[in-house]
Amino acid sequence: MSNPILGRVEQDAQHGYAGFRDTGQAPQQQYGQQAYGNQGYAPQQGQPYGQPQQYGQPQQYGQPYGQPQPGYGQPGPAGGFGGGGGDNRPITLDDVLLRTGALFAVLLAVSAVGWTLSAMVPAIGSLMMMVGLVGTIGMSLFMMFRRKPVGVVVAVLYAVLEGAFVGPISGFYHQIYDPVGSSVFESIVTQAILATLCVFGAMLVLYRTGVIKVTQKFRAIVSMMVLGYFVFSMINLGYMIFFDGSPFGFGGTGWLGIGISVFGTGLAAVTLALDFDNIETAIRTQAPVSYGWHLAIGLLVTLVWLYLELLRLLARLRSD
Repeated sequence: MSNPILGRVEQDAQHGYAGFRDTGQAPQQQYGQQAYGNQGYAPQQGQPYGQPQQYGQPQQYGQPYGQPQPGYGQPGPAGGFGGGGGDNRPITLDDVLLRTGALFAVLLAVSAVGWTLSAMVPAIGSLMMMVGLVGTIGMSLFMMFRRKPVGVVVAVLYAVLEGAFVGPISGFYHQIYDPVGSSVFESIVTQAILATLCVFGAMLVLYRTGVIKVTQKFRAIVSMMVLGYFVFSMINLGYMIFFDGSPFGFGGTGWLGIGISVFGTGLAAVTLALDFDNIETAIRTQAPVSYGWHLAIGLLVTLVWLYLELLRLLARLRSD
């Protein structure tokens, strides 16, 4: 599971979805594909000389003799892998980065609007934040249980909703915890962004150098922790809204609250390593290029989660 959105990547790679094919394994022969042994023209006993030998591979109806049939790992008639549609080439790292950058641009644009509204008209900013919060939770649950990977429309819609939440809440944190006249580098939002980038870079280095190895046991443990923390966050959100009224909930600004924020930040950071592994798996198994939107939105979810955890941690540390 790991990231609830990217958790399906390994399963798709193993069972085959829309063109997944592990390049580390010999490709299986497709139904209706002619197999040649010793050039394929060695005559069998009782077979007329000159007839091509077929080793039990039946001919596909309506398919010219010897033509391979479309299947996983090769283009289908609709231009997609395994009939999945879309572009018929496998995905690359550039495709994932390009789509991730596009979604970040959408998120930042919407966040800028939300930030401005939170400063000019706090009531509208609060409404926008609540719409974004409810929308992102609902979309996350939808993508978790969706049988197909995310496409461009769903990915962009999620980025818009996430921006509608991130912008106003960042503006409110800025208004509450940044002293008047402080420089941009002293801003709690700037420090949270820089800390997010540093953690992202550190986790990428640790993953690429092999210091962090993503094994099945490691993946299972992190998945259970993510699920448990998600349930805790929903309970804490309800407690904040209906009982506590503070922006922190359980633990407040004390040591317990700081410990909860440190745990959430560490869990989000570790999830990045699993996201890197899922993206690498999708590229290695030659997922179709259309799968890039699914990978991009999964990575975006983890990065925004990490940013929000760091923002709450810094706010707790700045509180009296």
